[in-house]
Amino acid sequence: MEFVLINGRVLTDRGLEDGLAVRVQGGRIAAVGPQAEVGAGAPARDLAGGLLLPGFIDTQVNGGGGVLFNEQPTPEGIARIGAAHRRFGTTGFLPTLISDDLSTVEQAIGATRQALAARAPGVLGLHIEGPFLNARRKGIHDASKFRSLDDAAFALLTSLGAGRTLVTLAPEASPVEMIQRLAAAGVVVAAGHTNATYATMRNALAHGLTGFTHLFNAMSPLTSREPGAVGAALESQEAWAGVVVDGKHVDPVVLRLALRCRPVAKFMLVTDAMPCVGSDQASFMLQGKHISVRNGACYDDHGTLAGSNLDMASAVRNAVRMLGLDLPTAVRMASQSPAEFLGLGGELGRIATGYRADLVLADDDLNVIDTWIDGLDTGAAAHG
Repeated sequence: MEFVLINGRVLTDRGLEDGLAVRVQGGRIAAVGPQAEVGAGAPARDLAGGLLLPGFIDTQVNGGGGVLFNEQPTPEGIARIGAAHRRFGTTGFLPTLISDDLSTVEQAIGATRQALAARAPGVLGLHIEGPFLNARRKGIHDASKFRSLDDAAFALLTSLGAGRTLVTLAPEASPVEMIQRLAAAGVVVAAGHTNATYATMRNALAHGLTGFTHLFNAMSPLTSREPGAVGAALESQEAWAGVVVDGKHVDPVVLRLALRCRPVAKFMLVTDAMPCVGSDQASFMLQGKHISVRNGACYDDHGTLAGSNLDMASAVRNAVRMLGLDLPTAVRMASQSPAEFLGLGGELGRIATGYRADLVLADDDLNVIDTWIDGLDTGAAAHG
């Protein structure tokens, strides 16, 4: 299939540009250039001045469309979650499993393997968030599921065989040798739900840990005499940090301060989305806990945050409005940065020749009009 997208404002590495056409062939971007040079000889889609952006990539998607991945660790569950999030510009995602029994982890890995083999739209791999966490920073996770990271767990975590595997763990609860082994096996390792000291976190960073899951939330804070996990994250100029920009998880002032400490390109937007995203659900069950959606966020009956009701288009919008970022920077945090974090920066996250044609068409208010995944018009936004 070959087609050309014309009359849009295209976000390239130089910023938003008028007068460009994007030619798509065989699921990839074949050319980006002046319409007179790139647009001839192929069917054209007139974008009517809309914003053409690289597709958003969400590395933390617990659910969507009424589906919680822990409850439906199946290819069908993954497909429903992906369809719900495409309506909001997410063209690549990691279905995310919250701490559970290893038998459920195994089911999730098997389902993701099947989804990848079937080329399910948008599926890039799997995020296993726990159960190798610290009970003192459990958040909404069920601490009865927590366990040590031993050889059997290592074998399971490295068994996907395709796509990307992201594991969130607490470094103080996981031998540093295991972190090193996971990284050497190609697993992306991030710290989260951790009470680690600064020294422990620095040691983990030196042995293969490359990311921080929902920075500031469920981790040891920066204090005057112990920098903690947050201090290690803010000091690091290399590690990636996911942030939930919904105005509920972290005060925007705190995030604006964080952006001054380290390269903005090393931050990435995540949703931590729950089943309510892309559905009209006002409540759901999470491992026996009743979760309700109130004032744009998800809480259990004790007021503990339980993931989010955030979608990626809203996250980008909030990054502009709450954090004072320009649109190209906010979009980069939703596309190129997560792609690079996953080791996919050479094929996803940019509108550039040779890249996969994962694209988002949006209006000036970042309402998503259409999406393409590998050059295929998903129709998710138009019919959602």
